[in-house]
Amino acid sequence: MSVPRTHPRPALVPELNITSLPESLAFWRDLLGFRVLYDRPEQGFAAIERDGVEFMLEEYETGPSERCWDTGVREMPYGRGINFEITVADVGRLRTALSQASWPLFFGPEERWYRISDAEETGVRQFLMQDPDGYLLRLSQSLGRRPLIASH
Repeated sequence: MSVPRTHPRPALVPELNITSLPESLAFWRDLLGFRVLYDRPEQGFAAIERDGVEFMLEEYETGPSERCWDTGVREMPYGRGINFEITVADVGRLRTALSQASWPLFFGPEERWYRISDAEETGVRQFLMQDPDGYLLRLSQSLGRRPLIASH
């Protein structure tokens, strides 16, 4: 299956090693609204995209392989020490979809403002959840920018 690209390929496309392509697609595609750009189901692989954000999903090799790029022991949850911030237009709609699927949140939701200069801050509405393999995803909706408000 192949879907025409609607934008240039990003300069960074994380490839996530997963345990089950069908389970991951049920989450990424069916709950979060990513589309499959192309896939090789016989190899447990799919490239997915949503609004210019791309990931590659690939099932872990089950046996020894010359292309095994593990840097350590595989332990769940995968992706420890990293979270992927994904900017979306309507974080509330996705939160509702996850809630209807009884998908647990890891953190939030919250509204947060971050200093980006001596005079300005940028705001987001966000929450975090884990995908089926434990990768931490932060869905974030921009609230725009405003003059820096002094901390109390």
